[in-house]
Amino acid sequence: MKCLLIASESAEVLFHWTDPEFQQNIQEQYGASQEEGQGLPAFEDSISTLFAPIIISCSTMVDRLGDNYTSFSTENNHIYVLHQFDECLYIAVNGDGEEGEDDLRRKIYVMKKMIEVLFGMVTLSSNLLRKELRPQDTEQRARLWKHLQSLLETYSHLRENDQSFLVEAVERLIHPTLCEQSIEFLERRLVQQLNSSVERAREEVLHAFILIHTKLLAFYSSRNASTLTTSDLLTLIIMAQNMYPSNIDQDDPGPEDVESTSGSGPESFYTPEPSPTDRGSSSSDKPVRGNTPVFEFVDPDIQMAEDSLRTLEVPPPDPSTPRRVFLEVSLKEGLYPMMPHSMYCLPLWPGITLVLLTKIPTSAVAMSVYKFLEAFAKLEKRLSEGQEGSAATRGQPSIHDVRSKLDKFIKALGPSEIQSAQLQNAWTEFKNQAFARGGPGFNKDLIIRCKNMKTQLCGIYRQCFLIDSGPADIPQRLSQGLQERAQAMVQEKLMDWKDFLLVKSKRNITMVSYLEDFPGLIHFICVDRSTGQMIAPSLNISEHTTSELGKGPVAQFIKSKVWNLVSATRRYLQKGYSTVTLRDGDFYFCYFLWFENETGFKLEAGDLPILPDDSAPIGMLAWDYYRKLLRYYSKNHQGEVVKCYELLTVHLGVIPTEIILQHCRQLASKLWEPSRNPLL
Repeated sequence: MKCLLIASESAEVLFHWTDPEFQQNIQEQYGASQEEGQGLPAFEDSISTLFAPIIISCSTMVDRLGDNYTSFSTENNHIYVLHQFDECLYIAVNGDGEEGEDDLRRKIYVMKKMIEVLFGMVTLSSNLLRKELRPQDTEQRARLWKHLQSLLETYSHLRENDQSFLVEAVERLIHPTLCEQSIEFLERRLVQQLNSSVERAREEVLHAFILIHTKLLAFYSSRNASTLTTSDLLTLIIMAQNMYPSNIDQDDPGPEDVESTSGSGPESFYTPEPSPTDRGSSSSDKPVRGNTPVFEFVDPDIQMAEDSLRTLEVPPPDPSTPRRVFLEVSLKEGLYPMMPHSMYCLPLWPGITLVLLTKIPTSAVAMSVYKFLEAFAKLEKRLSEGQEGSAATRGQPSIHDVRSKLDKFIKALGPSEIQSAQLQNAWTEFKNQAFARGGPGFNKDLIIRCKNMKTQLCGIYRQCFLIDSGPADIPQRLSQGLQERAQAMVQEKLMDWKDFLLVKSKRNITMVSYLEDFPGLIHFICVDRSTGQMIAPSLNISEHTTSELGKGPVAQFIKSKVWNLVSATRRYLQKGYSTVTLRDGDFYFCYFLWFENETGFKLEAGDLPILPDDSAPIGMLAWDYYRKLLRYYSKNHQGEVVKCYELLTVHLGVIPTEIILQHCRQLASKLWEPSRNPLL
């Protein structure tokens, strides 16, 4: 019994997702109330009727009390969590006891994050976002909602089954030699060739990375690219998994494959047989899209499993059509959220994907729009606080500086477009009121003009980056031939490693290599929050795969303990605790958060900020808590590079406490040895 709804203040449904049980419950409830002979009402109408009293109640409380409720539970134990973002109300519901308030709040924030990545600065205008989320064309609306529902389901699946999404950090494939070679290949061959090609349509590849299921094999950013934030990278992995879902549970390795990757130490690596000498090395041969190349060294069982899976899969979207995504960019001039990029998700083999992120030629327009939006938002805030006249225009960027730049910007847009004309009219009205000699000047009456300017600027942004180009326009994208050459180049590079990588992704590291040094240790997760990367032994829980945790139910039991531990530690962290030790039956749990300087010297812990119960969820995907935590902590360490780490461990309860704490100290230092964990 699960549901997530986005609604406007007028109770109009902007998006909904329900699981089958919730949908059936609504249909039974409203179907029974229909008169005999009438058909069932449309599901959208039913869900709107169900939630209308809650939405109207929230609006009434905001209007009359200036406050709102954030959660409540009903007599039948349904939990409702609500959050208002501007004029959009998000409501998440759970009625089966599988999710608590924290889980529902996280789902709301993740949904908001995905909408920001898909729609960019249009989300800053509630009026435009409502139109974007609820297109008038019913078929277009159905496609959009189905896509958003699919993204939400993909995220939910990953969070329930993937440790990297549990702790919201990126997991790298641990194989130093292959990782280094792949990064070098991306830099010196792939990205260089793509950016020097005339077929790139003025797009520039900024980032390229190879995913093995959800794990990073290699990641390369060009020299003039901004750092890709962990929040954006995790969102892109969700999108890639949504386009080409992994079938990990159905594609388990055979015993001989497991044996080759689960040796007693990190030096036990699989070495493939050399490639045949007569194979052509040219990367210009185009593979037939959708066909898997024939390999000389493929396990027949694995190949048969992949062939059977391919027949069951729904035909994937055409990867030659990029998806527009809006990501954070950090430059010398400042921070620019929601800058437009093109995302190319190119499947290499089932479970292995190449992702390219390109800078589009008109991205400078988005930077200008953001600067103007920032200026009007600051002015509106000062006017709302009662500052008028020169006090309202103080600070950077000054509205007087913006005046000449915005005049030039509007002139460069040209008068032909309707949106440009509307922006010109809004700007003229603003100038007449703000700058006219003897006019009213900068007072509260100008607030409505600021809001109108922000709406028109977001409209320009929408026109430039969200509306599909007409057939007469030249497509601004990497040509299909160029994309196919990129696929062929990476396939040739990884051809002999393909089967090993698929197996290795399931058994990235195992507890076997740690048991000798740490007897009684069952599981651990270590996260470098400065880089957003994590390392943890694999948790194989399928019925027909045996691991050191046992088989099936035993591994599932340990997994549920780990998931519960992460939820508990977040609640303690929210209350300002950086160290937690818990005994639960036969197990002993530990959690530590600490700071180090660049040389690895542990810094004094200090007091962590205490967050309210209804604050944004702790993590890096929906809201980067750790980036704000590092800024908060670094105030007392000016001039030092401060790093933040987390360690979670699960021990057998019979191990003495002093031994467990000693294990934690040794494990924390051992994990960051270059030979053990190459977090490049």
